[in-house]
Amino acid sequence: MAAGWLVARDELWEIVEPLIPSVEAAGTGRPRVADRTAFGVILFVLFTGTAWKQIPRELGCSGSTAHERFTAGTRAGVFERLHAELLRRLNAAGRIDWSSGIIDGTHIRALKGGT
Repeated sequence: MAAGWLVARDELWEIVEPLIPSVEAAGTGRPRVADRTAFGVILFVLFTGTAWKQIPRELGCSGSTAHERFTAGTRAGVFERLHAELLRRLNAAGRIDWSSGIIDGTHIRALKGGT
């Protein structure tokens, strides 16, 4: 399985890389998986819906490592800041049509008369 397509394109990586908190290498055990590789696997999971446990090792990052990085990135606000930055750039380029919006929600009836 070729993992090359999983590497974030340079344009996207230039936006993402500064958002990822730096981590000092522990100096013991296995070498740390490159952030760019882990981000590629995270994108793979988010796009395909593949379970973290089913990530093939050939992608260069185990599912557990990618999940740990995803969880750490979520806690650190990486994905929230990435979303805001991508929206800012798309809006500046005139690529967002703000004239309409879609809200997705669920309606659940309150069986016991809840408010």
